[in-house]
Amino acid sequence: MLSLKTVSQLFKQTLASGNIAIVNTAGLKYFAPPIKYKNVEQPERPKLRIMERQPQLPPNIRPPKMQKRLRYMRGPEMVHNTLLHKQYAIVATGGGRLRWGHYEMMRLTIGRKMNVNTMFATWRIPAPWQPITKKGQGQRMGGGKGAIDHYVTPIKAGRVIVEIAGKCEFVEVKRFLQQVANQLPFQATVVSQEMLDEQIAAEEEHARQNENPFTMKYVIQNNLNGCHRWLSPVDHKWFGKHL
Repeated sequence: MLSLKTVSQLFKQTLASGNIAIVNTAGLKYFAPPIKYKNVEQPERPKLRIMERQPQLPPNIRPPKMQKRLRYMRGPEMVHNTLLHKQYAIVATGGGRLRWGHYEMMRLTIGRKMNVNTMFATWRIPAPWQPITKKGQGQRMGGGKGAIDHYVTPIKAGRVIVEIAGKCEFVEVKRFLQQVANQLPFQATVVSQEMLDEQIAAEEEHARQNENPFTMKYVIQNNLNGCHRWLSPVDHKWFGKHL
């Protein structure tokens, strides 16, 4: 058996004698077939529309005031948690409130970055509708509820904020959608339909393979170790999954 030193010496002698021939060969490469966008129709106005700063009321109605109603931000979103166009979107992973400035930030950033010839964007949230009151600085206690300062839209975890669709791939839209998601006043992430399907399948598989019978739901429902004394009402409803 030839040693490594012998092989290297033979190779050097072959190169010195000029008895080596170099032949260029091309291997067969396999590429994924291009995606066919048969059912995609480009709308007439692909960009996001301008949202109103406050709701328009009839002139004879005084704008109503409202309590904080934090329940509008707590828990998971049960309705608007799926993608209509089955492509890409920004999804909230925590609760919060959107002001009119956040709408303008999303509209301008996405409008500048997206390719209007192949993509289109749609809102999945309404315009600001919940009034937030505020009193002037330095006022004493009392005097009634303050005047309306601005309007917001409450968002729950799992709510789809903006959708991007068209003849495009995820790598084309991820960069500017992530830029928008990082500037929102709550935790949000950029997802595709495949990522959502994988997440749901992973959660179902995790629940199926769980061998521990003492889950959070079982512990709370059976009041193990007297946990009802210190649990909040939200824990009784969502079993520790949401704040």
